[in-house]
Amino acid sequence: MKLASLKQGRDGKLAVVSKDLSKYLSAEHIAPTMQAALDNWADVEADLKALYDALQSGRLTGEDFDPAKCDAPLPRSYHWVDGSAYVTHVELVRKARGADLPPSFWSDPLVYMGASDAFIGPRDDVLAGSEDWGIDFEAEVAVITDDVPAGVSRKGAKKHIKLLSILNDVSLRNLIPSELAKQFGFYQSKPQTAFAPVFVTPDELGDAWDGCKLHLPLHAILNGQKVGAPNAGIDMTFDFCDLIAHAAKTRSLMAGTVVGSGTVSNKGSKDGSCCLAEVRCLETLTDGKPKTPFMSFGDRVEIDMFDKDGNSIFGRINQRVVKFETPAD
Repeated sequence: MKLASLKQGRDGKLAVVSKDLSKYLSAEHIAPTMQAALDNWADVEADLKALYDALQSGRLTGEDFDPAKCDAPLPRSYHWVDGSAYVTHVELVRKARGADLPPSFWSDPLVYMGASDAFIGPRDDVLAGSEDWGIDFEAEVAVITDDVPAGVSRKGAKKHIKLLSILNDVSLRNLIPSELAKQFGFYQSKPQTAFAPVFVTPDELGDAWDGCKLHLPLHAILNGQKVGAPNAGIDMTFDFCDLIAHAAKTRSLMAGTVVGSGTVSNKGSKDGSCCLAEVRCLETLTDGKPKTPFMSFGDRVEIDMFDKDGNSIFGRINQRVVKFETPAD
């Protein structure tokens, strides 16, 4: 089953989308929004699936699906926890600046709680005030949960994963050092996060989904040129079951919690990288300095993932980098 939120108000209106992403049907009569569906997942899942099956079989005729009319599938989330599950990526970044990786990073997941008040859609612009901020994309995989009890085990976490997606976790790299120096985490350096057009249920992924990891390449493209397509199932030190159990160690997680993988990265991969920061780190280690710039206004970033037959699973993120206007006093 594939679900989207068409732009309407702050929270969108729920729709089911055909497997090939060509048609949709409104699902508002079942649940008005994605959050409402997740709040009552046990009660509405069967009805949503029946509507999806009717669309797939042709028993109901859908309307043309346009990703440009989509908001993020979950436009506002109560909880956005982003991990750094590919520790080889963290190791590389630290190595490029001459810093050692603490041993605990291999045994204790690194996560932070990000801004989830306004996730943006797959065609919405990446907004920034200055190119000097070091505008970067980060291609990630995410899972969305129902209500997760505090203290859930890794094994128990698996059953709470209800939906999956891919995302662009925009980072302003040149703002990060001064924020981290305060030892209080990210804020200004992590603006709005963009999501692919649809969330999908795990059964849509077949054997590419093992219950905790998604074993498919994640494609990152900048201005029409491939940056990378590392496999999301390789070198993921902490899988989604680990991340959920870690996040729920001391508190429960509410339905609609979004858990991100962090930048997908394969150690020594010939398939490239899912962010420019990693590209620059590799250049620094090879040549002593980076040569690839961060993004500029007018650049276009695209992120996608395909099934074994070459079909887009979640739909494509396709965004332009735009300077935002500072409001008048």
